[in-house]
Amino acid sequence: MLTNKKLIITGAASGIGKEIVKLGLREGASVIACDINGRLLEELKEWADAYQNLYTYQVDVSDYDLVREFFAYIEQEHPDADSLVNNAGIYLAQSILDYQEDDIARVMDINIKGAVYFSQLFGRRMLRNQRQGTIVNMSSVSGMEGSSDAIYGMSKAALLGLTKSCAMNFSPYIRVNAVAPTMVDTSMMETIPEWRKQEYLSHQLIPEPVLPEDVAETVVFLLSDKSRHYTGATFDINNGGYLR
Repeated sequence: MLTNKKLIITGAASGIGKEIVKLGLREGASVIACDINGRLLEELKEWADAYQNLYTYQVDVSDYDLVREFFAYIEQEHPDADSLVNNAGIYLAQSILDYQEDDIARVMDINIKGAVYFSQLFGRRMLRNQRQGTIVNMSSVSGMEGSSDAIYGMSKAALLGLTKSCAMNFSPYIRVNAVAPTMVDTSMMETIPEWRKQEYLSHQLIPEPVLPEDVAETVVFLLSDKSRHYTGATFDINNGGYLR
């Protein structure tokens, strides 16, 4: 259960982020759902009408000034926020040979810098107040095994390094862990090349597909007190596809 916890979730209005919001609310948490898409945030609010503990905030995670404004809002309105899920990310499904400079910058700005900005400002306020908290970073099997989209794979590998370093830097107050799913049944999977999908699936020992709610279950575990002895760890949800 996440009773008495208040979660900040980025990329919260669709896909895995939306499932984390839903499960967090069901587990008793208060949730501050952040997303760049205002329309999808409104739809999320409509779904959660029965819950009094969902708050939404439209923000571009790649804009440092806007992220600072968000944390000023948190300081004013939600000073008890104690958990962060860095879930916002994009996947362009391109070969590195086809990437243009602007697209490289966009992936790095959202997937890497966004997580850095949120981690830094969340960490500052928690350590300043010597408060206990948790961070979960959404990486990917692509960050561990490589990707047909090299820029995306690089960004997800960077989050694994960020996780370990923040676990060290924020100790003993904030536990920091990562989740690295295989292909998950979201709209993003539609852009993965068919040959790459089959390659992933051919390695898996469990035939059932990984769903967004499956990833949400792991994230909620890492946010809960049940995972109090985990920090700097990566939970790779891949149906046994890549044994180490």
